[in-house]
Amino acid sequence: MNRNLFVALGLAVLVTPVAAAAADAGRMSAAQIVDRNVAARGGLAAWRAVNTLTMSGELDAGGKKETKLPFVATMKRPHKVRFELRFQDQTAVQVYDGTQGWKVRPFLGRDGAEPFTPAEAKAAAEWAELDGPLVDYARKGSTVELEGTDTVEGHRAYRLRLTTKDRVQRRVWVDASSFLEVKMDGEPRVMDGRPRPVAIYYREYGKENGLMMPHVVETVVVGVKPGHKMKIQRVAVNPPVDDAAFAKPQVAVPGAAGQ
Repeated sequence: MNRNLFVALGLAVLVTPVAAAAADAGRMSAAQIVDRNVAARGGLAAWRAVNTLTMSGELDAGGKKETKLPFVATMKRPHKVRFELRFQDQTAVQVYDGTQGWKVRPFLGRDGAEPFTPAEAKAAAEWAELDGPLVDYARKGSTVELEGTDTVEGHRAYRLRLTTKDRVQRRVWVDASSFLEVKMDGEPRVMDGRPRPVAIYYREYGKENGLMMPHVVETVVVGVKPGHKMKIQRVAVNPPVDDAAFAKPQVAVPGAAGQ
């Protein structure tokens, strides 16, 4: 994301246009901000044409050795998600077929496919949006309100409150210059017996098949440091993905033929 674009081109030359743009932006409605956001991300038609999306890279697992784990995330409309994470020749898997989900967690000694808990299934249904919550928000049954502006990582951003058709609310921060998302409320996490707010930061945007996408995503549990960064190294738009990829994982039995 070209946050320093105006500085790079010469701030003195652009003082008047920037001031005018800021004044116009101050009068923008929530719907207009979302329209600018969708345009900045590649346009509504381009996103509607995306049926599948695969991203791969490394997840910062933290620890003294700063362990980085390879991951592959695959999404397919309308609400299918598959996430794989590799660690020491083992693969953890989470899948959601749009209705129910399963998880395989060999890191914890759980090699069988376990069903999502009701809370996990609810969270998956709320977050499994291939294009994010703002693109086509009205068609999805959501509403958006402008709450105000904040400073996010040193830059002015619009704070939007999005309410889904299921009455779930989350806040989304849109950069006032680039109109790209820079922050979003995450799913709260229970730690020490109480839920803690979660913030997701989006950084290092780049074009993928004409679509602007973040290549660094950091999840931060408020009050807990450090956060966990996901570095997206490769993106495939509309790769062929069979629905079987989102079915209940079939776990290999040790000692079985061919193993």
